[in-house]
Amino acid sequence: MEHIVTVQDAVTAFADWIEPTNAELDAIESEMPAILADVDLLDAQIVTLDRTPTELDARRIRRARRRVLAARRDLANRTAGAILPGGAA
Repeated sequence: MEHIVTVQDAVTAFADWIEPTNAELDAIESEMPAILADVDLLDAQIVTLDRTPTELDARRIRRARRRVLAARRDLANRTAGAILPGGAA
């Protein structure tokens, strides 16, 4: 009888000894407002999956969409400022 063995690196994407770098953690931290806004939007949409949305549900979804757009705009503006230092015209 042959044993089927998997390659550990292929099965486990991140081993215990592979930690995210400081740059990766900083990138996650800078994207956190956009991530949290996306989570809020998903929460608002999930609430309405099994029922007819009320006016309050619709307002909650609209507010969540605006927060997502604002967070993504702020992230894009910060990223563009980091890429083009020195006032490129």
